[in-house]
Amino acid sequence: MLEIWLKIFSRSGIDEVLVNLHSHSDLVRAAILTHNGGVRMDLVDEPELLGSAGTIAANREWVGNDSLFWVIYGDVLTNADLEKMERSHYLTKPKATLGVYTVQDPQRCGIIYFDEELTIHEFVEKPTHPKSNWAFSGIMIADRSVLDMIPPKTPSDLGFDLLPRLAGEMKAYPIREYLLDIGTIENYNTAQNTWPGL
Repeated sequence: MLEIWLKIFSRSGIDEVLVNLHSHSDLVRAAILTHNGGVRMDLVDEPELLGSAGTIAANREWVGNDSLFWVIYGDVLTNADLEKMERSHYLTKPKATLGVYTVQDPQRCGIIYFDEELTIHEFVEKPTHPKSNWAFSGIMIADRSVLDMIPPKTPSDLGFDLLPRLAGEMKAYPIREYLLDIGTIENYNTAQNTWPGL
């Protein structure tokens, strides 16, 4: 998975990434040692989980003075074109652009309701009564001002604590390429037979 993402980053012009380590950190370090591509990887150990938003807040200095930053969930298998998504973000200039895709089990996901202009009006994590089947893909590009909007609590989660606050200030970017959350054994097995490659 890491190797796939590094290839995507390389072809998208992303030359530096921060890799958050917790589970199986020894395997990730070993994989990184064998990588000889053009993407620089900065590793951060997180012995106590801070949550997806908490991790971003804890590493805000890594973003530096960059006007934008990406957030990528490591269990997303995709061959999405990040350059197209970035161009879309630059054109509309929202606080954040969320990659979205349709799912059959919306109660298990962060669900997004957006209009014909792709403005996200509502984000609900794991809703009991979903309004749509458009889900957050785990791929986001955001303005650095979003860093100041992360709630100062630990752990802090993107889906529960941050993205609902940004309703009306985010755009949806429907991902048409292959995308599968392989966080379940069923989806992992599906990926073995459906992954088209890069």
